[in-house]
Formats: sequence, structure tokens, C-alpha cells
Amino acid sequence: MLDDIAELRTFVRIVAAGSLSAAGREMNLALSVVSKRLASLERRTDTRLVARSTRRLALTEEGQRLYEHAQRILAEIAEAEEALSHGRVEPQGMLRVGAPAALGRMHVGPVCRELVEVYSGISVDLCLTDRMVDLIDECMDVVVRIGAPKDSTLVMRRLADNHRIVVGAQSYLERRGYPASPQELENHDCIQYRGTGGHWRLLGPGGAVIEVETASRLRSDNGDVAQDWALAGCGLILKSRIDVEDDLAAGRLLRVLPGWHGDTAPVCALFPSQRQLPTRVRLFLDAMAQRLNRGGGT
Repeated sequence: MLDDIAELRTFVRIVAAGSLSAAGREMNLALSVVSKRLASLERRTDTRLVARSTRRLALTEEGQRLYEHAQRILAEIAEAEEALSHGRVEPQGMLRVGAPAALGRMHVGPVCRELVEVYSGISVDLCLTDRMVDLIDECMDVVVRIGAPKDSTLVMRRLADNHRIVVGAQSYLERRGYPASPQELENHDCIQYRGTGGHWRLLGPGGAVIEVETASRLRSDNGDVAQDWALAGCGLILKSRIDVEDDLAAGRLLRVLPGWHGDTAPVCALFPSQRQLPTRVRLFLDAMAQRLNRGGGT
């Protein structure tokens, strides 16, 4: 049982300092005390946490997992102590966030940077990937996704309304013309990427629904690459409004079929539990919602 906070604090300091002796100097403890605490922690967990050599110290796989969890535990303890002693909670600890590449670069990254600038106790580890991130297995605090999950035991907070729209570069539209109806998309180059594929479902006036099979010579598992192809005039793309709003505002992309759009795909945040949500996570969620809703829909 992990019931000794001093052992956890010492373990985290050993990892951060890179050696037992360096941790001892930083904590003003004898090397024997540091070593004893580490040995006691390994005995309690019945797990080897640190692989030692004459030159360096390395974490085992189990040690890495404990280190990530211990950082969170100690940060939450620090927040509780701050609240008790000063009447307010100063956010502490590492904020681990996952997000799709395009959304992350455009919106999540700036929010993370601003939090670090404002709050000196927060650090951020941002993972940008278009694959589905397993929040629990990968020790994330929160994952931002486009589209609500169909089945999840996680807590979800809707950050912003959103849907996909069809856009293209002016150079492509001048060359191939504007489609006048969704059916005409079948005669256009339509860039495909993971998340949309070649089957496009569009909703129109009066609740009309049209499904079209698009063709493309360019496909990618990365939304950023697909959007770059669209910007280069390679074809039309069905992309989340939030992903393309800056390019639309700057005129780099133009919307086609303005009366039509894809299914609702809200921007959502997923996290393990609403109870005892760390202050750093609450601040991140509020800042994301504020940023994503600062402008109107397209």
C-alpha cells in the first residue's frame, strides 16, 4: 500500500534529479535515507522501480507509470495544502493533454502556452495525434476530441458546437468550377483523410440528407496533411469548421455548398472523473471553451 507520502516525494525527486545522491543534496537528506525510502517504496509495491548502473539511473516500465501517477498525486496534495493555508488553490503539477493534430496546433497548443505563462506551478505535456488516444492507459489528464464518443465510461464536457463543411482553394475552384449540388461532388477531386473517408453525408435545407461517394487520388491518415493539400489546390475537403475557420477568414480556403454541412461533430473534452478534478484541468477546460466560442459559426 502506498501510504507514505515522503517515499513518493523522494521517488519523484530521484527521477527529476537523475540520481539518489543528487536527490539527497536537493532534499538535504543523507544518501542512506534516500536509498532507504526508495527501497521501502519498492518493497511496498513489490516492484522494481529503478534500474541502477554505475553511470546513470533509469526507470523500469512500472517505475515510469508510478512516476506519472505520483506527480499527479503530489500536485493535488500541494493544491489542497495551498487551499488550506491561503484560502485559495494555486494550480500545480503536470497537465497531460491529448488532441488531434490540427485542432491541437490551432487551439489546444495556444491555450496550454497561456496557462504556463500565467501559472508558474503548471507544466504541460501535449500529445498531438489523429489516432484515438486511450486516456487511462496513456496517463492523460484530459483528451480533446472532435465528435462525441458513442460509448465511453469517461466524463465528457462539450466545449463547442461544430460541424464539417466543404471547402477548397480558389485555385482549384477556378480550375474545376464550383459544385452546384452535393451530387456534383462525385465529379470533383475530394481529398480524403481518416475521420471522413470517401463516404460524405451532408445535411441540407429542410432537413434534407444526401450521401455521396467521393473519389480521390490523395488520401492521408493525418488531417493537417489533407488540409495542406486543399490549400495547395489539390481538391475539395470535408473538414471541421473549427479546423478551417482561420483559413476561411484569410481567404485561403472558400466554402462551397454553403447550405450543406456534415453531421454535428462537437468539440468535446474527456476526463476520468468529475470528482476532485485538479485545478489545472478545470482551468484548461474553461480556457478551451472560451477560446473555441470566441467567434461565431461558419
